[in-house]
Amino acid sequence: MNLDTLRVFCDVVRCRSFSRGSAMNRISQSAASQAIHQIERHLEIQLIDRTKRPFLLTPEGHVYYEGVRQVLESYDALESQVRSMRKEVAGQVRVAAIYSVGLHDMSQAMQDFMRRYPKAKVRLEFLHPNKVYDAVLNEQVDIGIISYPTAMRGLTVIPLRTENMVLVCKPGHRLASMKRVTIGQLRGENFIGFDRELIIRRELDRFFRENQVNVNVVMEFDNIETIKQAVEIGSGISILPEPTVRKEIRSGALLAVPLSIRKLRRPIGIIHRQRKMFTPAIARLIELLKSMKTEEGQTEEP
Repeated sequence: MNLDTLRVFCDVVRCRSFSRGSAMNRISQSAASQAIHQIERHLEIQLIDRTKRPFLLTPEGHVYYEGVRQVLESYDALESQVRSMRKEVAGQVRVAAIYSVGLHDMSQAMQDFMRRYPKAKVRLEFLHPNKVYDAVLNEQVDIGIISYPTAMRGLTVIPLRTENMVLVCKPGHRLASMKRVTIGQLRGENFIGFDRELIIRRELDRFFRENQVNVNVVMEFDNIETIKQAVEIGSGISILPEPTVRKEIRSGALLAVPLSIRKLRRPIGIIHRQRKMFTPAIARLIELLKSMKTEEGQTEEP
């Protein structure tokens, strides 16, 4: 049984999806399914119960997954250690990022990284913020890229940057023509907010309380893309990180108005396990992400 086949199995199980697991390995969904059938035929044991949606691991599948995951992690660490003895930037870097950072930043970063270090490979997945923390703590990924990064037991935070938060509205809204908006001018507006368990929602709620301003939260979502869509159809206004709405501003679908305050910003950072040994590939990727101060990655002071 080769390592690539075992890696496909682990990715399918970890993602709970044949399509996502196959995409991570750049093979077809049919090829991923055949790879897992091959393992089951070799073991003469069913590992995945495909009659359930989503599929479930059998008891034997759970044991096999945990064992193979440890084998792959040990092999990857060994390979990276050997390569690092020559200071060669090669091997695999596993990254988990929240959607809003990943969709807007990681494409450029991945292209730059692979161009500079063709022997290195990045395995990138987009996750809910809580899942990013879990993936880092459980050593499913090497680093996580998150907003409002929180240092907790077992984790270290590397600050990347902060992003200005701006009022986002549909063209034609009463606030759209203003050069700058005060917090008081948002009072009573229909507001598209984040889900209550997200840190960014708690920060915005605290901001409104401190300024004694009430908005009418009409919708709540767990991601920026859906919030932007709700604003586009005129359901309300929102406050979002400025880099995440640049595409819509350029197309004219949305307008962004600066807020007349300086302290409302979204911090972005990298999290990793404490005392984690960085391979040259991990270290170079972190250096690249920290150096991304370009027009697409750095906001101006209001």
